[in-house]
Amino acid sequence: MQIKIKRLDKSLPLPRYHTSGSAAFDLSAASQTTIEPKQIARISSGLIIGTPIGYVLTLAARSSLATKKGLMLANGIGTIDSDYCGPTDEILISVYNFTEQTVIVEKGERIAQGMFLKIEQGEWEEVEEINDKSRGGFGSTGEI
Repeated sequence: MQIKIKRLDKSLPLPRYHTSGSAAFDLSAASQTTIEPKQIARISSGLIIGTPIGYVLTLAARSSLATKKGLMLANGIGTIDSDYCGPTDEILISVYNFTEQTVIVEKGERIAQGMFLKIEQGEWEEVEEINDKSRGGFGSTGEI
């Protein structure tokens, strides 16, 4: 699959998959960013990515982000739609500093990972009942 990408800073490398089995590619910080304790900040990726129609680019935290930096993605995951690729639609990585210390993310530091996932949009069919039996609430799948 060919992906159109624009680097706003040519000194940064293109995202890459680090192994042949990698499902996701890494996204790096395009500039140094300081995140104060208990604050949210947006980290510039320096990238505009043309997600193909029929796909979504999903952003997730790198597995080491919390343990090494004390950061987590502020919204859990990021969803980049296929029509978010205009001339000023840079991908920003929203992070939350859950520590009591100021965290500095250096330019070029890998922060998040991205995955292209195939999607379909559904059409709503309104009905009066979905099913004649309820399954239960949270944690009900293991009950007898």
